[in-house]
Parts: sequence; structure tokens; C-alpha cells
Amino acid sequence: MARSLRSAPGIRVAAWTALILIATPWSAPTALPALVGAAQDHDPAAIVERAARAYRALSSFHADFKQVIADSMVGTFESRGRLSQAGAGFLVMRFSDPAGDAIVMDGEHIWVYTPSTTPGQVIRLAIPSDPTFGPNVLAWILTNPAERYRSRYLRSDAVAGRTTDVIGLTPVDASLPFTDAVVWLDRHDFLPRKLEIRERGGQRRTLTFLGVEVNRRASSNLFRFEVPQGVRIVDQ
Repeated sequence: MARSLRSAPGIRVAAWTALILIATPWSAPTALPALVGAAQDHDPAAIVERAARAYRALSSFHADFKQVIADSMVGTFESRGRLSQAGAGFLVMRFSDPAGDAIVMDGEHIWVYTPSTTPGQVIRLAIPSDPTFGPNVLAWILTNPAERYRSRYLRSDAVAGRTTDVIGLTPVDASLPFTDAVVWLDRHDFLPRKLEIRERGGQRRTLTFLGVEVNRRASSNLFRFEVPQGVRIVDQ
């Protein structure tokens, strides 16, 4: 049975740091690529490249998320919440389970606040300059995918009622932080709806995005982290 991540503090902080998902260098919004027929193009490399182009064209991305981390040593753990991002340096993840936990990227720093397991402190990190080798799991997939992976078309599938193409990816660069990945790419807007990664440490991480909204204007206050009274800042 899956457990909340609050029961495994060691795995949880590392896992949520890795959940800084989508800090790819987005451009100004442009029109999404033209739609294609459902069965017209099953070239996996072309499908992933099309997803990367669509993703870079966004001005904002908002979704509910569910994460499941399976580790053979410590078990299976779940978390969920709401994610919003606008541009390369602005991200907020508010967790409903464990409630009160948050990750905020404010344009200068990443704040990892996990009072459910490490009360009384917030971790502050620099935003990585290269998302491919940082804690940004979607950037691992969508940054220069044609150069970094061998891709294979697996099947058609549905995520929350949306038809997706399921693509398997194997890194050709051994320095990338995973050994294998599967991504579910929406056939209508080409954006990721689900992602499964086998990390080099042996963990298997599954992320599902629900209720995706794009190009919706977000207040700058959304991406501000206010350090609670009595909480110390730990720089890493």
C-alpha cells in the first residue's frame, strides 16, 4: 500500500527537490503546432520533438499533480498538490498531501519548505543554470530530446480521458540522472500528462498531471515565499 511521503523524511526531501519540474527556458507564447491526425505520425522522435516545441511556446502552465515514488528499500510513497509556473524562474507547488508543504521558485532562489517532516526550517537553493542536470524532471525529457535519447513508440493510451501517445526514452548520455523513462504526450495539445522515470538510484517516479491549464495570467504574488516566523533558512 502506498504511504504518504511524510513517513519517509530521508527520501522525501530529495524527492521534492527533484519535483522542481518545469524550469525549461520558455520563449514568448506562440501558436501551438498544427494538429495532426490521431494515427498519422507514430515516429517517436518526431512526437517528442513536437512536444518540446509546444512546451517551450507556453507562457504559463498550471496543473494538479500526483506523484508516486516506488523504492524497493523503503516502499511506495504518494504526494499530491497544485503546480503553477510562469517562465523559466517562477514556480510554485502547494501540497495538499502532506498539507502545508511547498516548493517555490521566485526568480532568484528555490525554497523547499517541508514542515511535515523537517519543521522549523526552509531550504534555500540557487536555481540551476542547466535544467537538464538539475532537479527539473520534465526538463530532462524536453531539453534537446533528439540529441539526448533513443525513443520508441509504445502504444496509444488515455490519461483522465485524454488520448495520449506513450513514448519510451533511453538516454544516450550516461551523465543524465535516469536510466529509462516513459512519457504520455497528449495527442491534442502535445503536452505531458504523465511521466514515469527510473532513476539511477533505483527509485521509480511516476508523475501525473490533471486539469492542465496553459497561458493563464498568474499574479506575481503567487510565486513569493514568505518565511514563517521562527523558521530558519538553511542555504544549500
